[in-house]
Amino acid sequence: MIGKLSGRLDYRAADHILIDVRGVGYIVYCSDRTLAALPGVGESVSLYTDLVVREDLMQLYGFLSLVEKEWHRLLCSVQGVGAKVSLAILGTLGPDGVSRAVALGDWASVKAAKGVGPKTAQRVVLDLKDKAPGVMAMGGTIADAMDGPPVDVVDVIEPVTKPAPAKPPKREAAAQADALSALGNLGYAPGDAAASVAEAAGANPDADTSGLIRAALKLLAPKA
Repeated sequence: MIGKLSGRLDYRAADHILIDVRGVGYIVYCSDRTLAALPGVGESVSLYTDLVVREDLMQLYGFLSLVEKEWHRLLCSVQGVGAKVSLAILGTLGPDGVSRAVALGDWASVKAAKGVGPKTAQRVVLDLKDKAPGVMAMGGTIADAMDGPPVDVVDVIEPVTKPAPAKPPKREAAAQADALSALGNLGYAPGDAAASVAEAAGANPDADTSGLIRAALKLLAPKA
């Protein structure tokens, strides 16, 4: 299994790129959002990858962060959602947007992605709602991972370049993960905690951990 690639970006197309890793070229399919965040041709690039192997197909899919990769894996587990639809959802919403939409049950946001109908969108939020807290809680881990040295293509190829500079905001992801953990320690159910943190983060994306906790607690407070 190829879990990460680090090399030189040789060319880019409408839906994929070619990464040269020590003379071996890998075609990697990415979402529109990920493609837009990548550096220019000839520059160094590093992506987490997911390899899909079928009888008539072998394709690599690339992601800027582990949380994006995890959402792709979960989205593809939903009936009617393949890799192409998953990338469309991630390209439209981004991993943070998917977290919020699923945690809040906002299937209309998921439906905004190209090729996603209302039934599929509703199935996504229903099937993955219980899994949203676990993915949101990865925020701190991702921040640490993105700061670390590049990882080898698993057991195959050594990296020759530093990771690409483009990467998701770490502070916001870590703040959401910490707030989610704090609410869990206070006894709130994971689903309720995830929904309140997602709503609070959507209203104030720049909020720190304490700000998110305060806002989430207000949302969780019993209504008079």
